[in-house]
Amino acid sequence: MLFKRTKIFSLSAALLLLLAKQTLAFCPVCAVAVGVGLGLSRWLGVDDSVSGLWIGGVTIALIGWTINWLKQKHKTWPARDLTIWLGWLILILAPLYWIPGVWHPLNTLWGVNKLLLGIVLGGGVFWLMEWWYLILKNHHDNHAYFPYQKVVMPIGATIILSAVFYFITK
Repeated sequence: MLFKRTKIFSLSAALLLLLAKQTLAFCPVCAVAVGVGLGLSRWLGVDDSVSGLWIGGVTIALIGWTINWLKQKHKTWPARDLTIWLGWLILILAPLYWIPGVWHPLNTLWGVNKLLLGIVLGGGVFWLMEWWYLILKNHHDNHAYFPYQKVVMPIGATIILSAVFYFITK
């Protein structure tokens, strides 16, 4: 059973890296780093809800980068953005299904699976910070208020949310 899970996870990771190389939408090392980061965080005892926040943020970033890349290449098809959203969610969530203990019925917070809760909230915060950044930028003659604001806002919000979840789940 473990061999089967490892094989499926390896095939999913290989597919992810193959797609990453074809689209050049993000660094393949980043995708591997997310997988390694989740494994390392579990080994260090970091709660799944905190790990999920970061996975959700990375997922939103990957979706955004892919859509922007396709726009630059003038690639379009019916429901393109929906296809990208669903594709990335499947590529990221499917391998997580086979990690032992992640989907255990007692691995919940507020009645929701901790990893799934973290992914949804982390993705939502990441998207919200991007939206807020664009609003702030529009009110400042299309310039950021400070250097690296586009990076600081979502990462800072995710760090704060991680600290909140760390203390909630402790």
